[in-house]
Formats: sequence, structure tokens, C-alpha cells
Amino acid sequence: MVKTMVKLSTSVFALVLLLTAGANTVLAQEREYINPRSAADTGVPPFSGAVRTGNTLYLSGMLGLVNGQVPDDPQEEARILLDSIKSTLEAADMTMDDLVYVQIFCSDVALYDAFNEVYRTYFTREFPARAFLGSGTLLFNARFEIQSIAVKR
Repeated sequence: MVKTMVKLSTSVFALVLLLTAGANTVLAQEREYINPRSAADTGVPPFSGAVRTGNTLYLSGMLGLVNGQVPDDPQEEARILLDSIKSTLEAADMTMDDLVYVQIFCSDVALYDAFNEVYRTYFTREFPARAFLGSGTLLFNARFEIQSIAVKR
């Protein structure tokens, strides 16, 4: 019985070491920044456009502005916003079909159908998992803000 416990303890210890090594590998993965900003960058918002770790890209919240202004048409705003996301993905050698999760903040949920009409045209495969949240006022009085996660296929 003592031999069995020693073997079991050794096996458990080996498993813990293996899991810890795997976790350390994930934690130590290189990071790549798309549209990077650092603490030394003054006068700009304190975030990078996107950060890649391994094959996963985390995209910061984006707005659909033209020269700092919200377009009059909500669908045009959605197009500009989705084009920005598409450009960020392309900079990371990804496409809209690599998105796995999208979170949309909307100042007026009555715009749900108008947004979806534009949104659906940006995908050629299955849609990513998604949340569409009523948010109240957004920065610059935008109607939509999107943050998302993409995984390279």
C-alpha cells in the first residue's frame, strides 16, 4: 500500500509539474501589439488597438467615427466601425471570419436591426458568438462600440 501511495504521489506531482509548466508557457507567450501605445505616449488614449498572444487577438473597443465625428446615418457608422475592425484584423493577418466573440455596446437598442443589416455582410462563414448590449451614452455620442476576440484558423 505504501508503494502504491508513493507511485500515486509521484504521478500526481508529475501532473502538477506538467500543468504548471503549461501554464507558465501560456503566461510567458510573446505579445504582439497592433497600433501600440505605451505609458510614454502622452496626449493619446491609454490603450493599444489590439494585442496578440499566441493565435488569439484581443481587439480594444472601437467606434465608427469620421474625423472624430459620428456620421448622421447609423448604418454608415456601423460600416465605418466594422471596416476599422476588419483593418485591424488584416494588420494581424486575420479576417472577420477569425472573430470568435464580439461584444457590441449600443446607445439605443432600437438600432438592433439596422446594425445587423450591415453586420451580416462582413462574414462569409458562421457568425461569432456575440452580445448586443444597451449601454446608454457612448464616447463622442457614438451609437456603437465594439470589442472583440479573434483566433487565427
